Amino acid sequence: MSRDRADLRRLHLVNALFAHATGHDLYLAEQIKAAITFSLADLAAQTAAHPEYAARFDAEFNAAAALLVARLFSHLPRQGFFHWDAALTPEAATPLFARAELMSGLRHLAPFREATLLVTNLRPALIPPERRATARRRRDYAEALAFIQDLTAARTTRSANLQLLFL
Repeated sequence: MSRDRADLRRLHLVNALFAHATGHDLYLAEQIKAAITFSLADLAAQTAAHPEYAARFDAEFNAAAALLVARLFSHLPRQGFFHWDAALTPEAATPLFARAELMSGLRHLAPFREATLLVTNLRPALIPPERRATARRRRDYAEALAFIQDLTAARTTRSANLQLLFL
């Protein structure tokens, strides 16, 4: 992925995660993105020298953004936030474990009228970058996406405004 394309992807990520704080203002989202990037300055410098570190930088950027948004939501009593990292364990993305984690998250978000459920690393967990993207792996990924969307829709009340973000 080119550097400009990766920066644009990160900007869109920050804009989506912090929309309630920025009001979808891309200038403010760029400021947040720059602050997160600054916090990872050492890794950014290594990535500039060694482009093969780009995946590691993306993972660290995503983790830093998720941590920052979790801290922000902890101060907002009317906003719920839950982050599930599908790559925490080798079996985390399998349907049985994914359902258990997601149900835990949805129970946590149930009292909130406004909530965000962030799912990270689902694609790398099911289609590892160092391995081939076989038809079966792509099918498993598509099924996991559909499963998460269906489970979230079925377990969320109609009056709730839940944002489901995949990263």
